[in-house]
Amino acid sequence: MEEKQLLLRAILRGDLRTAFITLALSLPAIVLCLSVHEAAHGAAAYLLGDRTARNAGRVTLSPLAHIDPMGFVCLLLFGFGWARPVPVNISNFKNRRWGMALTALAGPLSNFVTAFIAYCLYLLVWMNSSSVFMQTLGMFLSIVGSMSVGLGVFNLIPVHPLDGSRVVDAFLPFSWSLRLQRYQNIILLVFIAALWFGWLDGLMSLAGNAMLHLAARCVGLFIP
Repeated sequence: MEEKQLLLRAILRGDLRTAFITLALSLPAIVLCLSVHEAAHGAAAYLLGDRTARNAGRVTLSPLAHIDPMGFVCLLLFGFGWARPVPVNISNFKNRRWGMALTALAGPLSNFVTAFIAYCLYLLVWMNSSSVFMQTLGMFLSIVGSMSVGLGVFNLIPVHPLDGSRVVDAFLPFSWSLRLQRYQNIILLVFIAALWFGWLDGLMSLAGNAMLHLAARCVGLFIP
């Protein structure tokens, strides 16, 4: 992810000022992205008939309800992480498999919506970035957009316990889902290694650029 690379480059060349600014902007961006993601899970489950997350106080944007300390640090340092899982009781869904799939899908979708909004605001700020404050705000919005895309794409990986596995389970026979779960730890480690060593940077950049291009097109409709 761009912010991870920027932070590491700043540290390696001894540019502590840039490293501090990047870190200071990344922390609230991480909190926002994770909180939106988990709140979306809880809201989707509630709308589909399960009040478990709502009763547990998880249908909220308050980071205190969602942040897992270790997952927070991993997202900051390595570009991938996690929050506290939202409790879901699938027996409350009319259709258990589709209810779980839609609840899981709500998390990544919320991140893509957040990225789109952040990039739209970033483009608007970039047009008026004459002051230091506006430049800093633009950098923050860019980090939010990048992190949101990365979090959304990562969670769509079809490996348990990530959200993508719940979506795929709605389409696969139950026996196939069980087979995938046997190797979930190995597959997940492979994907984490791929993210860390940059093997998936092309996919992340493609998703991020596509979202930024979409935001630019929409902003261009209102501001020639």
